[in-house]
Amino acid sequence: MGKGCNSAALMLALAMSGCGGKAPEAAPAVQEDPAFARQQQQWRMQRYQELTAPDGWTTLVGLHWLEHKAHYIGRGPGSGIRLAVGPDKLGMVSRQGERWSFTPERGVPLSVDGMAVTGRIAFNSDHDPQPTRIAFDDGKGQLSLLQRGQRFALRIKHADAASRSGFSGLDYWPGGPQWQVRARFLPHPAGKTLPIVDITGLTTAMPNAGLVEFQRGGTTYRMEAIAEPGAPLFLIFADRTSGHGSYPAGRYLDTEAPGADGHVLVDFNHAYNPPCAFTPFATCPLAPPENRLDLRIEAGERAYHPPKESAP
Repeated sequence: MGKGCNSAALMLALAMSGCGGKAPEAAPAVQEDPAFARQQQQWRMQRYQELTAPDGWTTLVGLHWLEHKAHYIGRGPGSGIRLAVGPDKLGMVSRQGERWSFTPERGVPLSVDGMAVTGRIAFNSDHDPQPTRIAFDDGKGQLSLLQRGQRFALRIKHADAASRSGFSGLDYWPGGPQWQVRARFLPHPAGKTLPIVDITGLTTAMPNAGLVEFQRGGTTYRMEAIAEPGAPLFLIFADRTSGHGSYPAGRYLDTEAPGADGHVLVDFNHAYNPPCAFTPFATCPLAPPENRLDLRIEAGERAYHPPKESAP
């Protein structure tokens, strides 16, 4: 290599000091805590596996509101509710008083908990202790009943959904240990609820055991928690990144139950997108006004961008 000032390599190294000067020292590399990195990788892998499981959120292919006392359902043109997948005739969903039932189409192989469905069965919703999940298409499809307020809907999942096979993966903000916040838990009186609006416009009173309070940059922030007393906390929040790199409607975060010292660890690195970020067939609760933070939380999941061919 030549020693003159015209050497391209030397020009790059000496740009700030002139010909023959001393090259600037490189900034010291930031060392990431290996334990923290492993923890985040494990959480992200579990999150990915849950989303893309054969019955995960990326398998949703339909949401059908039940407007009558009885509906014939199936993929064929003769069905009152047309499904995107499955046999032409799947069966009939009907209501008697406050209870729903399902009657299968003769000859169509269906099962519940591995047992064949050959006649009318009780069709329990997600508000019942044991919801009914009807499997079809050799177990790849799943039919279930949702209750939202006074309304009911059919939810359809299928393992071959394009939103699953074309899932483009998750993207994350840089985050870091500084976003693992030790927050104070302030309990509410027993029985308190918080009105939560979902993406369909329905308002539901949810149990509101208390709020979490933390400080960032000398400012105190508070978030109301969805939980029964003594249980793990579910936080729904929006922040200054919502619609600006994060999912516009906000994100979710789970914590353990508050400790005996009245504190809880809020790890914003584990903030995740609601199901509505991945499918138009979910009914996601939205962040209440109390949880809209004047703070940029550059940790956790960024907004999801589906491949163009599988975008709804």
